[in-house]
Amino acid sequence: MYRFFPVVVALAGALALAGCDDVAPEAPPTNPQARPNAMVRAPQPSGPSEASRDLARYYTRLENDLVAQGLMRRDGGGVDTPFTDNDLLRNFVQIGFFEEYQRDKGLLPSQSGPVAIKKWTGPVRIGVEFGRNVPDEIRSAERARVAAYANRLARVTGHPISLSDASPNFVVLFMSNDDGAQSRARALEVIPAIAKSNLAIITNLPRSTQCFVISAGTRSENELGVALAYIRTELTDLQRLACIHEEIAQGLGLTNDSPRARPSIFNDDEEFALLTTHDEMLLEALYNPALNPGMGLEEARPILRRLFEKGES
Repeated sequence: MYRFFPVVVALAGALALAGCDDVAPEAPPTNPQARPNAMVRAPQPSGPSEASRDLARYYTRLENDLVAQGLMRRDGGGVDTPFTDNDLLRNFVQIGFFEEYQRDKGLLPSQSGPVAIKKWTGPVRIGVEFGRNVPDEIRSAERARVAAYANRLARVTGHPISLSDASPNFVVLFMSNDDGAQSRARALEVIPAIAKSNLAIITNLPRSTQCFVISAGTRSENELGVALAYIRTELTDLQRLACIHEEIAQGLGLTNDSPRARPSIFNDDEEFALLTTHDEMLLEALYNPALNPGMGLEEARPILRRLFEKGES
């Protein structure tokens, strides 16, 4: 049994958002369990609602507009996006040590200073689940893409990260707009102490939010031990893949965005859709054994400088 500590929320949409809320640690905890029967094998309705079809049309138009502007890149950066050791250090500080929104205050901008490092100390077991209204072709494709990405993140971080149906502690929900009640119920099972403000995101999700992740400490506030990612299935194929990349990476501990981070998915400008080499170096540094959860910025800064200068991140 464990208790939940403050929850970190990160959202992504036409412009990515990130935020934080508190949960009540005294709420009775449960270990999140996979529910393949309820989430995967339940009979599917005859077809999506008109609201769901409208969302699908909207996201298709949105992707077309972004791609026409040269955004949603999948190349990971190149000669047009150089970055230095100092850039990496600056971006890690902004993305790993600062919060974009006030805790338990919705989307009010944060005025606080740097916070402590948050990261997973135990294995990350990613469970993939689907709403009753999600077509079979999406289910098989997205499970395979999450598995491949988990393997990539394990190589990058050196941390045990894998797809697992056995007691997953990082649950990724692929849900349609018609699966609202199911999404809310599952969120309460994964994180029973979820704050009302966080649960409201699931209950009344604006179309500007394509996906989000909620992560929480279990053994301590800064030792992440449970996470829930939500990805809309009305999104295009590329948008869903972008959500997989961003939300799982943010759920590992890099929860903020920075307008100066480039090439990076940790940026609201939508230039890059998929994890870049720059982002891999940030994650590699976060999971370097020299950085411990709870470590403050001033203690971590010289360690980060050494890691980036020597390429040891």
